[in-house]
Amino acid sequence: MGPQHPATHGVLRLVLQLDGERVVRCSPHIGYLHTGFEKTCEYREWNQCVPYTDRMDYLAPMLYNIGYAGAVEALLDVEITERCRVVRVILGELNRILGHLLWLGTTAIDIGAFSVFLYTFQERERIYNLHEAYTGGRITTSVTRVGGMMADLPVGWTAAVRDFAATFPETLDEVERLLSRNAIWQGRTMDIGLLSADRAVSYGVTGPTLRASGVAYDVRKARPYLGYEEYDFDVPVGTAGDVYDRYLVRVEEMRQSVRIIEQALNRLPGGPINIDDYRIVLPPKGEAMGSIDTMISHFKLVMEGVRVPAGETWYSIESSKGELGFGIISDGGTKPVRCRFRGPSFINIASLPELVKGELVADVVAINASLDVVLGEIDR
Repeated sequence: MGPQHPATHGVLRLVLQLDGERVVRCSPHIGYLHTGFEKTCEYREWNQCVPYTDRMDYLAPMLYNIGYAGAVEALLDVEITERCRVVRVILGELNRILGHLLWLGTTAIDIGAFSVFLYTFQERERIYNLHEAYTGGRITTSVTRVGGMMADLPVGWTAAVRDFAATFPETLDEVERLLSRNAIWQGRTMDIGLLSADRAVSYGVTGPTLRASGVAYDVRKARPYLGYEEYDFDVPVGTAGDVYDRYLVRVEEMRQSVRIIEQALNRLPGGPINIDDYRIVLPPKGEAMGSIDTMISHFKLVMEGVRVPAGETWYSIESSKGELGFGIISDGGTKPVRCRFRGPSFINIASLPELVKGELVADVVAINASLDVVLGEIDR
């Protein structure tokens, strides 16, 4: 199956050994989309790496922007402003929903439920409109900067997010009415692709796939960042660890993301979005044109980039697909000397051969979809 196959969710090749319609052995072949993001980042200034993180998971790009910026800020030992922190939470949860919606719509198509795809992509379009209103881009956003964001929120943007948070759960209700008790959907997803909690942990699986197996591990709870410990939300877990549980967990996670977004909107403070340190963030144009010192800071940032103290860090967040980690080493210069990213899809896909063994060929499509991998991040 693949690498050119709609049900492989990207350029993934699955070499299957069959006994009739049963899978005896599965070998995932990756590397058809090798991009070299990690090595490329070692030849770019710190802020120039942000666009590469968009392309690791172009289905939820802002989560990767936020994770990378947090890693560099940890090396700098700087605290972002409270407004920036809350804005990043809102954007991160919107992108968690964005990623889960694509997973839900395309998985439904894989199994034969076309109408659900139309529901989910209509809601994704609303989030893309929010992306475009803020960043000018829809898919590749490059929204973060070291020490802050590309800009403050435009007028009317938070009102549009409130409207989305208020109306989106109605669509989720409709999708659940179409799928959750649908006999065909249950027949194609229940007791298929079973992954026990012990096996999930041994593989290093994270995200909804791990939680569907009954392990309540979420980086937002285990090692809170961006003030997530101050938000009231639940971590949904499954019991069977099958395709159906992975579906239920992701649907509930979208509802929890709406809860977080509403809380973040209610606590969104005023004040600056970027830190007040012109060695790290660009000064406003008005100040740069009115002060020689500020103009020099502007010039040095544009021509040389941010200087990050020598050291190394490991920083991880909860992306839509699992734990996303950034291991970065600085030698004190304007570029990272080493970048290593822990992509959740790369780890999660290692469990696929075990999940499909003994299942029908038709079930390979559903099981592979249930892992929700993105090849841009696997072949980074």
